[in-house]
Amino acid sequence: MRLVTHGESAPSSVNRYLLPNEQQVIMVRRHPAVLLRPVAEVFGGLILAGLLSKWLGGSQGSQALVIVWWAWLLLLIRFVWKVAEWSVDYFVVTSKRMLLTTGLITRRVAMMPLGKVTDMSFQRSLLGRMLGYGEFVLESAGQDQALSTVPYIPYPETLYLEVCQMLFPSSDDDD
Repeated sequence: MRLVTHGESAPSSVNRYLLPNEQQVIMVRRHPAVLLRPVAEVFGGLILAGLLSKWLGGSQGSQALVIVWWAWLLLLIRFVWKVAEWSVDYFVVTSKRMLLTTGLITRRVAMMPLGKVTDMSFQRSLLGRMLGYGEFVLESAGQDQALSTVPYIPYPETLYLEVCQMLFPSSDDDD
């Protein structure tokens, strides 16, 4: 699965936030590791529901069993919701700014103009190094910006170098 795309391949949910005079340079969906906790909750809930079903089996615990399985169903619905949210979350770098679009029902768009970025770094936890994701930390000249951190970025080293090349072009690119 290729997460870094170039050109006009942004979905309409992202394209509507691009200005007429800017081009999409990088677009990535956040790393699937953002779903690790919901997956663990669903499987943990399934194991717990199965164990409780075994212990509460029989006619005495039938109402308790219904409650246990409805609770697990709610966990499953929450997981499906998280997957749907993840599917519409994108980090986009254009020729003029960086955008992070999130949210399924309430759409949030955080952005920072490239010219305002004074420092950019990325950090990776041990789990991030094992699974291949990191977090971008953006700073601007003494101002609080809507976009200051971007967690769960796939291929952080590659994206870091690509964005740094845009922020600090070499003198060869000016020719």
